Amino acid sequence: MDKTIFIKNWWESQDDVTLITRPRRFGKTMTMSMLNSFFSMKYTGRSELFEKLDIWKDEKFRKLQGTYPVIFMTFAGVKGKNYEDTVKGIKKQIVMLMRSTR
Repeated sequence: MDKTIFIKNWWESQDDVTLITRPRRFGKTMTMSMLNSFFSMKYTGRSELFEKLDIWKDEKFRKLQGTYPVIFMTFAGVKGKNYEDTVKGIKKQIVMLMRSTR
């Protein structure tokens, strides 16, 4: 199922902050991965990822693909028994991300 219309709707909303909440197993990570693959400069020139999908019909969005530095981060692996453990887990994820970008 083509979910790329989300990219257009989200981009055109021009929100300062976007919070994506859905029940478990509802596609949150897949949606974030799609956004990463669309905007990240790591995917510059990878039009084959989107050329058969709805988003590619709009020239404005074809020009946007692969043009932004993106930091993709998930807290899916953070499991804490209490608030303090959860904060430690989040900090650890941030440190690991920053080390991998050097």
